[in-house]
Amino acid sequence: MTEQELVERARKGDESAFEVLVTDNEKRIYNLCRRLTGNPEDAAELTQEAFLNAWRGLGRFQGESSFSTWLYRLASNACIDFLRKEKRRQNLSMTVSLDDEEEARQVELPDERYTPERELERTEVRQAVAAGLERLTPEHRQVLVMREINGLSYAEIGAVLGLEEGTVKSRIARARNALRKVLTERGNFFGELSSRK
Repeated sequence: MTEQELVERARKGDESAFEVLVTDNEKRIYNLCRRLTGNPEDAAELTQEAFLNAWRGLGRFQGESSFSTWLYRLASNACIDFLRKEKRRQNLSMTVSLDDEEEARQVELPDERYTPERELERTEVRQAVAAGLERLTPEHRQVLVMREINGLSYAEIGAVLGLEEGTVKSRIARARNALRKVLTERGNFFGELSSRK
């Protein structure tokens, strides 16, 4: 059954169809939330909130984009709202992890191709980028995570955020410059952040 057929059935109240949509998208949405918030518990809660909002909003879903893109937008918006509230509270340390669970397990396995020194360098780079991302605005962090970590195209990011492609490109350029500035200030600038165009 296609995604569109599942959405149509879910709109008519078919909970099992919606459950399939959740299963198909939950890992990707959780990873987005985790990377934006840096906290597994917050990510799980925001993932649940995104799916709840999707269930409640199915009647308003126009189908102009895919369901998964629409869901990505709902989750992204929930995370940005959360980060803004948390920033106002100033009582939560936002730490961004650039590793997902599978990568973390791979790092634990010995890899003969890399020396311990090289592994330490990579760890330090990840930590420097994570600390740099933490200092960016939620909007800049959002577009960098979507582009550099999740690998979304400019068009996909534009669809998720409701922005023109040119606006997405300029926002990403400003976010890269902001991250470069943070890394330079801390003595951690290690070259171009991305060669992806």
